[in-house]
Amino acid sequence: MIASIAVSPESADVFRVTITERETHTVHRVTVPASYYEKLTGQRVAVEELVRLSFEFLLEREPKESILRTFELPVIGRYFPEFEREITRRLGARAG
Repeated sequence: MIASIAVSPESADVFRVTITERETHTVHRVTVPASYYEKLTGQRVAVEELVRLSFEFLLEREPKESILRTFELPVIGRYFPEFEREITRRLGARAG
């Protein structure tokens, strides 16, 4: 079952992410520091797209209930060291 990921901005750098899977959902609040967004994307995609891809990455590794409810995007790399490399790869594949 593929989860539905809805991303909506709360402010310039804070996003509400709702993950729906079957009949259940979780809500997360993620902060994306501008410098980190620039580092990962070079501003080639919208911040919302980076957030969505990041949650796809997380859902491939853990159930939605295990994802922190509130966090800053760089925290993912502490749990999954391959995060930045993988996101950069995925963004490159989309651009190409």
